[in-house]
Amino acid sequence: MGKGLIFFCCSCCILVLTIVNLSIGPIISGSVGYTYSNLLQRSYSWGNANCKAFSDVYDDKIDSGTPKDDLKYSYKWAINECKRKKGMHDMEYTSFIFDIVIGFVCSLIGLLHLFDLKKDLVSTTGLIGLGCGIVGFVLTFVYVIFNGIVYTSYYDDNTIYKTDGDGAFAEKVESGKYECTYFDELPNTHALIAKYSDLIKKQYNYNKDLKDSYNEDPSKQGCQSSPTNCNADGFIIASRKYSDNSGSHDCEYLYIGIQSNEITNKDKSDRFLAALILSLFVCLANIGLALFGFLLFRSPNDF
Repeated sequence: MGKGLIFFCCSCCILVLTIVNLSIGPIISGSVGYTYSNLLQRSYSWGNANCKAFSDVYDDKIDSGTPKDDLKYSYKWAINECKRKKGMHDMEYTSFIFDIVIGFVCSLIGLLHLFDLKKDLVSTTGLIGLGCGIVGFVLTFVYVIFNGIVYTSYYDDNTIYKTDGDGAFAEKVESGKYECTYFDELPNTHALIAKYSDLIKKQYNYNKDLKDSYNEDPSKQGCQSSPTNCNADGFIIASRKYSDNSGSHDCEYLYIGIQSNEITNKDKSDRFLAALILSLFVCLANIGLALFGFLLFRSPNDF
């Protein structure tokens, strides 16, 4: 396969994959883009987020003598969340639009050369491919980083708590004492909440088997609680029992209950993951575009 044909294929790959990304991108599609802030007591748009407001309040509290550790999971968390979500928002639009443009331009020029048109400009085409490939790779890779961080670290619904596949969030360690599985430390309540990457799992979406188990299993009916009851050590101190036909029993696990009867959470998580994976392939295609653009610039007669 000639260098020119590989250059053309890399360009087409960038174009096609980015068109797909435009249709599934979590922000562009409107699946995400707003976050409710407990500190602001309102939702804010990722694209228009005023992260400086969080920073100013944080600095004021530090100046007034508040220890940094006391602000780690409140204002400091809010600052990082705001900056990263805003960064992802901006880079999703920037990288996707730029990749569409370079994919279209380079594939069109490459196609013309494949039909033996403007062969005297192959060297210039190679230089264009080299520059576009480098810039495209940098922009797309930055988007991948922001996407990955937001996908695995943040959420936009603080009412959906982490559970295992059966809906349990705490396990009995001894009589009257339950260990919260997903507890980290106080006041890090964020650890208890399902992130975007968790929402792809069945327990956070419509799941008939799980729903039926809550209706049929006495232990799940009588052993429900909330992660907000976890104390500072990550335990729930309570004597929880349930009854069935054979009598009364200690609860072995504590459950939250059905958290969603829709599939919107899975759709949201799927879009993050798909855009992330496709963008990684776009990064590889940009590397190929830059590499073969450089080779064509060095030896235009090999097109």
